[in-house]
Formats: sequence, structure tokens, C-alpha cells
Amino acid sequence: MTALALRMTGADLLKLRKRRGTLIWAFVLTLAPVLIFFIVRAAQHSSSPASHPVAGGMEGYRDALRLLALFFGPLAAIMIGTDAGAGDLAAGVFRDLVVTGRSRLALFATRVPAAIAITWAVLCVGFALSILGSFVFAGGTPTPDGALIANGLGFALLSTGVVCAVAVGFASLTGSRPAALTVLIGWQLVASPILANISSLGSSRKLVLTQAIAHFSPVNLGDGGRGTVVTMSLGLAVLVLALWLAVFLALGAWRTRTMDA
Repeated sequence: MTALALRMTGADLLKLRKRRGTLIWAFVLTLAPVLIFFIVRAAQHSSSPASHPVAGGMEGYRDALRLLALFFGPLAAIMIGTDAGAGDLAAGVFRDLVVTGRSRLALFATRVPAAIAITWAVLCVGFALSILGSFVFAGGTPTPDGALIANGLGFALLSTGVVCAVAVGFASLTGSRPAALTVLIGWQLVASPILANISSLGSSRKLVLTQAIAHFSPVNLGDGGRGTVVTMSLGLAVLVLALWLAVFLALGAWRTRTMDA
């Protein structure tokens, strides 16, 4: 049974690797913003050191981590996750997979680790670039130590992994990659920051996924252009993440099991 699951996951990995358009854009979303960030900050510091801090160091690491973990890393995760969740339907091969006698739940379940693996591979390249920039452009200022780097990587992996799994479930539920992509990007970039800024919503803002993810950041994120960061306990943050994963994975599994082939 385990060997079959591994083979099915490997097949999903191969399918995602062959979708070069998705992979290329995922790398662009992950690498280009980090490159642009360090290049622009370095140019600003070079032209006016008194007005602009160094591009790297601790401040550069914090800002680069925010870019990867809360902005562009999750966007790449959404692209890959929606492709994994609705790719078979879009390609017209879902029926062929079903008639082989494979469990529909197994077909759904193997999409999740495959999508997360591809997402994390892309993210790690972007994270390595951010670390390189933090040290190269430090200009003699303090740089992140090993523990902070490890915690930052863990935070980025958590953020993109959760968003990717939610994307797989939501895309499987809708059966449409364009629809899932549009809704999730709108939620990530527009709705979540707006909801976090509406103080009248009170503690209900803690149910927003990005707020629960931000709790695990090893650096002070400030508002980062993403609205207020709502304070919550560790237990509540874990519970919110678990609820988001449970709901969307359950819905995706249900839809995969019941949809017409």
C-alpha cells in the first residue's frame, strides 16, 4: 500500500514538473522580487548612504523573508496548488485515472504532498537567494545567525506549505483552475489585508489564515503593507491553521470522490 502511494505521489510530482509554464512563473514570482528588492535597495544606499540603510543585514533579511513568506511565496504556492488540484480535469485525464480502479481519495491525497514538494523546492531557491543578499549587502552591519536563518526557513516553509495545501483542496472543490486561482489570489492579496484592518471585526480577525501564519514569524513583521498583525496565542494560531487545512482538504477530497468522471 505504501509503495503504491509513493508511486502515485511520484507520478503527480512528474506531472507537475512537466507543466513548465507553471514552474517558470513560480520561479519568477519567487526569485524576481527578491532580486529586485536587493538591487534597488543597494542602488539607493549607494547613492545616498545617509538616507537609505544597507540592502542586506538584519533589516534586509527581515524584509526579504516577508516578501517570500507572506507575499510572493504564497502566490507561487497558489499557482502550483491549483494546478495540482484541478490539473487532471483541465487536461481531460481524470476519467482515465478513475477507470484504472484507483481510489479517488488516493488520487486526491497524493496531489497534496506532490504540490507541497514542488512548492518547497521553488521556495528554497528563493530563500537561498535572500540569505545570499543579506550577507553580500550587509555592509558591515549585523547579519542573521544560524538559528534565525533556520527559523526563517521553517516559517517560509510553513506559510507556503499551508497555502499550497489549501489551494489543492479549493481547486479540487471548484474543478476549475482559473476560478480557484482568481479567488485565492484575491483572498491573499486583497481580502485578507482589508479584513485585518477592520478593527470593528475584533477577535474574529484571528480566523484569517494570514494572521495565523504571521504568528510564527521569527522576525518582527510590522504591518509590511499587509495591514494590522493581530496578536494571538500559539494554541489559537495552530488551531486556525488546522481548521483551514481540515476544511479545504476535506472539501477537496469529498468533491474528488463524488464528481462525475
